Amino acid sequence: QIQLEESGGGQVQTGGSLRLSCAASNRAMSPYAMGWFRQAPGKDRELVSTISRDGSKTYYTDSVKGRFTISRDNAKNTMYLQMNSLNPGDTAIYYCAAKDTPLFYSDKIYYQPREYDVWGRGTQVTVSS
Repeated sequence: QIQLEESGGGQVQTGGSLRLSCAASNRAMSPYAMGWFRQAPGKDRELVSTISRDGSKTYYTDSVKGRFTISRDNAKNTMYLQMNSLNPGDTAIYYCAAKDTPLFYSDKIYYQPREYDVWGRGTQVTVSS
């Protein structure tokens, strides 16, 4: 079973940037669609961004469009989330997730947490005003 580990979180001021990494181990990441989710205190886990197995399609929730960029490097078995122009509303624990995806659905992206098979433990992002 693939394992995921997030890194790159931290505390920044409004307007700052962070790059999150999600390193996969035990198995290659290439057969998986991948996603970033976040959960703020007292709120449900929400989708931030997703990328298809073949990397051809991406999705961003409205609140991060134009500020966040998702990418994947299968050779390094790592997915990234570049986060720019951060604001206090981005404060949350950020989780990466993987969904084992058949080759036929290589360009499909997945939106619901329940669709994902494997989760990392999360990394805290705190944005101060």
